[in-house]
Amino acid sequence: METAVKETYKEKTYKALGMNPEDKRISLTYLSLAFIVLFLGGALGLLQGLNRAGLLELPVWLDYYQVLTAHGILLVLVFTTLFMVGYFYAGVSHTLGGLLPKVRKLAWVALGSMLLGVVMVAVTVFMGEASVMYTFYPPMQASPWFYIGLVFLVLGIWLAALGVFINAASWKKRNKGQHLPLFSFFAVGGFLLLFLGSIGVTVEVLMLIPWAFGWTETVNVMLSRTLFWSFGHTAVNVWYLVAVSAWYVAVPKFIGGRLFSDTLARLVVILSVVLNVPGGFHHQIIDPGITEGIKFMHVFMSLSISLPSLLTAFAMFAVFERAGRKKGAKGLLGWIKKLPWGDVRFLAPVIAMIAFIPAGAGGIAQTNNQLNQVVHNSLWVVGHFHLTVGVTVALTFFGVMYWLIPHLTKRVLTPKLNKLGIIQTWMWAVGMLFMSGAMHWVGVLGSPRRTSYSTYGDNATALSWDPYLMFLAVGGTLLFAGVVLMVYIVFHLMFRAPKGDTEFPIAESEDDAHKTPGWTERWGLWIVIAVAIIAMGYVVPVVDMIMNAPPGSPPFKTW
Repeated sequence: METAVKETYKEKTYKALGMNPEDKRISLTYLSLAFIVLFLGGALGLLQGLNRAGLLELPVWLDYYQVLTAHGILLVLVFTTLFMVGYFYAGVSHTLGGLLPKVRKLAWVALGSMLLGVVMVAVTVFMGEASVMYTFYPPMQASPWFYIGLVFLVLGIWLAALGVFINAASWKKRNKGQHLPLFSFFAVGGFLLLFLGSIGVTVEVLMLIPWAFGWTETVNVMLSRTLFWSFGHTAVNVWYLVAVSAWYVAVPKFIGGRLFSDTLARLVVILSVVLNVPGGFHHQIIDPGITEGIKFMHVFMSLSISLPSLLTAFAMFAVFERAGRKKGAKGLLGWIKKLPWGDVRFLAPVIAMIAFIPAGAGGIAQTNNQLNQVVHNSLWVVGHFHLTVGVTVALTFFGVMYWLIPHLTKRVLTPKLNKLGIIQTWMWAVGMLFMSGAMHWVGVLGSPRRTSYSTYGDNATALSWDPYLMFLAVGGTLLFAGVVLMVYIVFHLMFRAPKGDTEFPIAESEDDAHKTPGWTERWGLWIVIAVAIIAMGYVVPVVDMIMNAPPGSPPFKTW
């Protein structure tokens, strides 16, 4: 009983004075490393873009495929994961009254594991022993230490997820009958989805390690690809869910609005966790070793993910309109003028939301068998995920930094930094418009992905791609300038911005909001349903790939 009173007193103290300093240190460390990784990955992306446009010849010791592998892993996996942990741990600490001591220890151990894994992966790539791309498809074989590095990276993710689960369970135990705060609910759902999605790729990596050491002669290529995409498909939606959490929890505060519906927000999290993992086969829609029936089921599951996205679109535009009308907006679209377009904390995430409209439509196109035949393995695909991860996710993450870093460091966002942030946001949006737009168009014209610059013997078709590849290079240059500016802003907010108090924005529900039903808290039920749906999507095809496997493949090194 005394312990419960003591914990409650701590919670009240932290809420009054701000986050526990030890908790702040955890989040700031993760976020600092995330933006250092962003800078490194952005520099590699610039080299890659200039090379692909034929404007830069890379040195022998650093070829296009090394750059491509490192760029993908650093930005698509490491940057997003470090940001996710730093951001969610800050919100969990704020909304649950601080992190438990054992959770803090888990956070530091998780970081150590992640950094060890990243170093092992990066070293093998730059030594020329792992030019296997972000997807590391067999039968291309990397150094075994590349795969061992991935194990440490995933282990760190699991430890970070475990910390959030422990903290949430402890809070629920001390606050029986209460709903987990919405931000922490998003954190639990995001890490649960990441854990469920990473099981398949972990199994794959554990298969590849003995193969890479030479202890086994061959590997089941189809099974390996399938296990990877159970993660690859899910991971994108994990990062999207992280971005969506900021849309629901923080953005309404900056426009003077309220949360549209706490129940709807929690339903979006539940649907994302339950529906997401089955759907990976739509990335293998061209593979001949998978039956049409299985592919169709995964296509259906992929399309079902549009439901929580559509719910979010409805909720966010409703929040915007209500806020605008409270400020006196007239007419059908008058509320748009009332939104704070000069506030980068709003501008960055709202451009991210708008970008998700064509990005989501592009995802639906790739899920369709006939349309996928046109763009499969072309630069169109690269343009698509630069819209999803590079704009919808990244710009939201940038927008979060303008209030989260000042909150953690007891500083304020000055008008000058706000203006600089607006410049960075538009620079990023225009750069991605050039680069992603060029990738989409030249991909439809047939330009392949994952290839360094080539005219294919001055083939007329290949030469017709060159003007669009120039736009790709221009966009990539603007994006790297945006990376440099964003990294400067982040570290300026950490160390140079004026001292002051910045709140952690938590949107309040409408005064007449309905009570959130208890079924939203039944995580045991939702996990069982998620596992059942994953089993429906994967048990039959995976067993078939094992029982009726074709001859395995020996390793190949194509570089």
